[in-house]
Amino acid sequence: MPPPRTIALIGKYHSLEIAESLRSLAQYLGERGVAVLVEAETARNIGENRWMTGDFQSIGAHADLAIVIGGDGTMLNAARHLARYKVPLVGVNQGRLGFMTDIARSDMLSCMEDLLDGRFQPEERLILDAEVIRDGKEVCANQALNDVVMDKGAIGRMIEFELFIDGEFIYNLRADGLIISTPTGSTAYALSANGPILHPTLGGIALVPLCPHALTNRPITVSDRCDIELRVIQSADARVHFDGQVAFDIRPNDCVRMRRSDYNVCFLHPPGYSYFAMLRQKLHWSARPRGT
Repeated sequence: MPPPRTIALIGKYHSLEIAESLRSLAQYLGERGVAVLVEAETARNIGENRWMTGDFQSIGAHADLAIVIGGDGTMLNAARHLARYKVPLVGVNQGRLGFMTDIARSDMLSCMEDLLDGRFQPEERLILDAEVIRDGKEVCANQALNDVVMDKGAIGRMIEFELFIDGEFIYNLRADGLIISTPTGSTAYALSANGPILHPTLGGIALVPLCPHALTNRPITVSDRCDIELRVIQSADARVHFDGQVAFDIRPNDCVRMRRSDYNVCFLHPPGYSYFAMLRQKLHWSARPRGT
């Protein structure tokens, strides 16, 4: 990638903890001759007005890349807003696990030289387009980098729906819900529901039932080129969630349709990044045996 001329900074919402990191990073970038554009809500949150500010549309129009300071939730929100603009994303972890935010806070400034000199490696991640159809009309549309989840809501009764893939009936499911996960989201909610871990470069979508009534309903992985449709038969208080950040109430006879988006999300990883090394660290897998 050519050296970036304008970099957007996006911070974790409603968190003053990112203020010091963002200010030191903005100052460093300015000293290197890079124009800094701070996301407007982030700037208001930390009370900062020394740098240019703009909304996600402005970032999409003017930034060569965006640095996200926070955790995976902050990255998910930024990715959904910026995917259509093809703005690459870099993550500085100031959250807990940080599966998508590669750079530790303590290494933030030392990694910037590699970033500005174009030594970060790009990686494309698929996202899902989802829509809810009611009485033949679209009543909700959103995107998801991690997952789309249909669940039973607050009342707690099982829901019942039919699953179709590319128009073919697959099964009738009575369960607490279903997770439709991208490879990126396979280490999130889907993992806790015994779903498979999918490598980010794999072209697949995992369908993971939540507490199915029939234990023979197991997680399956389908092609990322499939059209997936859920037709709601019975539900008392069901909802569909997008990346766990946006929710929409659904009713019997609603259809939830999902497909791979025409847009991808581009992550930029520092030199030496390894997906498997990240898994070993975050999931506390066993260390390499001595002598090997």
